[in-house]
Amino acid sequence: MRLYEIAFSGRLMPGAQPDAVKANLARLFQADAQRIALLFSGRRMVIKNNLDEAAAEKYRVALERAGALAEVSSMEVDVEEVEMAPPPPMPAAEPPAESTPARRLQVAPRDEYMAAFVDVEAPDFGIAPIGADLQDRKPEPQAPAVDLSALSLAPVGSDMGQAKAAPAAPAPDVSHIRLM
Repeated sequence: MRLYEIAFSGRLMPGAQPDAVKANLARLFQADAQRIALLFSGRRMVIKNNLDEAAAEKYRVALERAGALAEVSSMEVDVEEVEMAPPPPMPAAEPPAESTPARRLQVAPRDEYMAAFVDVEAPDFGIAPIGADLQDRKPEPQAPAVDLSALSLAPVGSDMGQAKAAPAAPAPDVSHIRLM
């Protein structure tokens, strides 16, 4: 099924007045003046796409009645057939060196995309058994060695040298004030 798109680039039907066309399009699309001004910016704006031929023709006729010259274009894209190049030859697998601490995983590529990753070295970590703890154990925290021999405790209820609170100020004399 062929699909079409409707586009508008600001062109008007012959003899159409720009202000009348803008008002007609605003009424047709139920849009504000800012959106209508965007349609008349001179750039090609796609109004609707993925339409069948009948729907595209209805849009074109409605826009022409409003005074706007719409473009109907097919959305089919010509695709050029490209033949893929053969994958590069596989290098001979080398046995892992004895000095390497971890085994290296040798993987054969499954397609051309994965052939690009043949030379990537990835360690073979394997899989841990079910329920295994994968995080290293943390050492128990050690209490810091602090010398407290120079400190002593004051007896209960003794003054520790806190600042004394200032005595409360005398209450103001309000005997001369009367409420009526």
